[in-house]
Amino acid sequence: MSRYRAIALLPLMAALSGCNLVVLNPSGDVASQQGDLVVISTLLMLLIIVPVMALTVLFAWRYRQSNSTARYEPDWDHSTQLELVIWAAPLLIIICLGAITWVTTHKLDPYRPLDRIAAGKPIPAGTKPLDVQVVALDWKWLFVYPEYGIASVNEMAAPVDRPIRFSITASTVMNSFYVPALAGMIYAMPGMETKLHAVINEPGTFKGFSSNYSGAGFSHMRFAFLGLNDGDFDGWVSKVRSAGGSLDRSGYLALEKPSENVPVQHFGAVDPKLFQAVVNMCVRPGTMCMSDMAAIDRAGGLSAGGMAAANGVLRANTLAGFPDAGQTGLCTVAEVVEAAAAGTAASVAGATNAGAVQRPNVTPTSASATGFPAGPQRLANP
Repeated sequence: MSRYRAIALLPLMAALSGCNLVVLNPSGDVASQQGDLVVISTLLMLLIIVPVMALTVLFAWRYRQSNSTARYEPDWDHSTQLELVIWAAPLLIIICLGAITWVTTHKLDPYRPLDRIAAGKPIPAGTKPLDVQVVALDWKWLFVYPEYGIASVNEMAAPVDRPIRFSITASTVMNSFYVPALAGMIYAMPGMETKLHAVINEPGTFKGFSSNYSGAGFSHMRFAFLGLNDGDFDGWVSKVRSAGGSLDRSGYLALEKPSENVPVQHFGAVDPKLFQAVVNMCVRPGTMCMSDMAAIDRAGGLSAGGMAAANGVLRANTLAGFPDAGQTGLCTVAEVVEAAAAGTAASVAGATNAGAVQRPNVTPTSASATGFPAGPQRLANP
C-alpha cells in the first residue's frame, strides 16, 4: 500500500517543488508571446511523440510471445497506407512549425520596435520609448538612462506599459542579458551593440541575470528589475538623482574592475558619451576608438589614402616635426578624412620643396580642453 501512496503523492511533490514557471507565465508582452510559441511548438511535437509512445507500448503488448491470437506475418514488408501515415503526419507538422517559426522570427525580432503594448492594446500615439543603455561588467550590471542623465548598478526600473529600447554591450567577455518576465535573452558583447525592444505590463520586482557563463563571479551576476507605475517610476528617478555621485570615465574604470556581490549603487549624473566610449572600447585615455579606426580603414587602410589618414591622426595629436609642435592636440574623424584627402593629393602632386613635410589641413583641439592630460599619439575619444 505504501507504494501506491507514494505514487499518489507525486503530483503534490511536483506542485511543492518550487519550480518557477515565469517563462510560461511572464509579465511582459514579448515574453508572453515567446511563452505561447513554446507551448504551441511543444503541442505540435506531441502530436507525433504521444502516438509513437502509445503505439510502442501497444505493439509490445499485442505482439508479445504469449499472445497466440495475434497475427504472425514474418514475410510482411510493405504497406502503402502505413507509409502515407508515417510520412504525411510529420511532414504536416514540420510545415506548421516552419510557418510559425518564419512569422514569429520576424514578429519577435529583438531589433524590431514594438507595435503593441499587449494583445489588443496598440501603443498610444506619441509614446516615446524609454532608452536604457546596458553594460555587462565583471560581475555586475550597469544601467544608464540617457534621457534622465542617471545610472544604476544591479538595479533597473521601468514604467508599466511603456516600451523599452535597450542598447546592450559588455566591457570584457561575452554575457547574456536576461529578464525572464520581460523578454528573451540577448547577448552582450564587447565592442558591439545589440538591441532589445520590450515592455513590462505588470508592476512588481523581477529577477534579471546573465545566462551566459562569464567567469568566477558569474553566479552572483544578478540584478532586480522593477516594474513601476508612472508615479513610482518618477519617484525612483528622483531618488537616484538625489543619491548624488557622478559616473564619469574615471569612475567607470574603477567600477569596471572585477568584483562580486556588488550592492545596488545609484549615480545622479553620468557622462552622456560614456556608453559610446564603452562600445568603441576607448574609455581609457590614450586609446583609439574603434569607430575612428574604422574611419581610417574606410579611407584606405594601409593604402596611400589610409596611410595619409593615419599620418594625419598622428600629426594632429603630436604635431611632430613642426616648429610649433609645443602641445599634443586632438582631432575629429572628419578632420582625419580631410587630412587623408589632402595627404593623398599631396603625394600625387609631389612636394613643392624637396624634403619638406606636407602638413595636413587639421585644426587640433587643445588636449587640456578634453579633460585628459596630453598623452601618446592617439585619436580623440568620442
